Amino acid sequence: MTDNPKTAPLYQRVKQHMTDRVSSGEWRDGMRLPSEHELVESLGVSRMTIHRALRELSAEGLITRLQGIGSFVAAPKPRSELLELRDIVEDIQNRGHTHSARLITMEAIRATPDLAADFEMRAGTKLFHSIIVHDEDDHPVQIEERFISPFFAPHYPEQDFTRQSTNRYLQSIAAASEVEHVVSAIMPDRQTRHWLRIPATEACLLLTRRTWAGGAPATRSRFTYPGSRYSLGGRFTPAG
Repeated sequence: MTDNPKTAPLYQRVKQHMTDRVSSGEWRDGMRLPSEHELVESLGVSRMTIHRALRELSAEGLITRLQGIGSFVAAPKPRSELLELRDIVEDIQNRGHTHSARLITMEAIRATPDLAADFEMRAGTKLFHSIIVHDEDDHPVQIEERFISPFFAPHYPEQDFTRQSTNRYLQSIAAASEVEHVVSAIMPDRQTRHWLRIPATEACLLLTRRTWAGGAPATRSRFTYPGSRYSLGGRFTPAG
């Protein structure tokens, strides 16, 4: 930690020490950092100092902290395109990483008044509901929750979405004729934190999407991303 002025607070000197290791390539993307105890021993500082340095590096996006597992050098945040119906499986594979999916829920439900309004149907009409967690190299990067009109995809519950993506399956039925996107920042509830393996202090990005096929409502979906591991963006050509 000799690169920093000795007048700098100790935790900032520890942060710079770690940042230098990442910048030099000594600590590579995805590499597990030494434990807090090991850092205390090797750097000769207090556990409180190490904890603050790690907390701030996590907030700045340089490292990822997984509760009960450890701290890792954060890979550059992948970006999900807002203006396209992108396939998360292809996105992950195109980055040279491994995709896996966990099916949490697949069920038929009765539409609440809110859902019925979105699907332009009577309350109580049947809808399909699914929740899938997508992992990139065993790190959760997206919770995908979908409500599907049976009139659009009558065989939706019969599919194995651990082997194929919902996006690819739905587009094989019919291309979306209209898409609505809304992005917001949220503080996750306990279940979301559990599925994404993030601390209570970490915010999430929420993308809400509605699609129409042939002018009729087809799907309503919620995609939740851990804020420290994902970014959303898009590029388009303005009309006129």
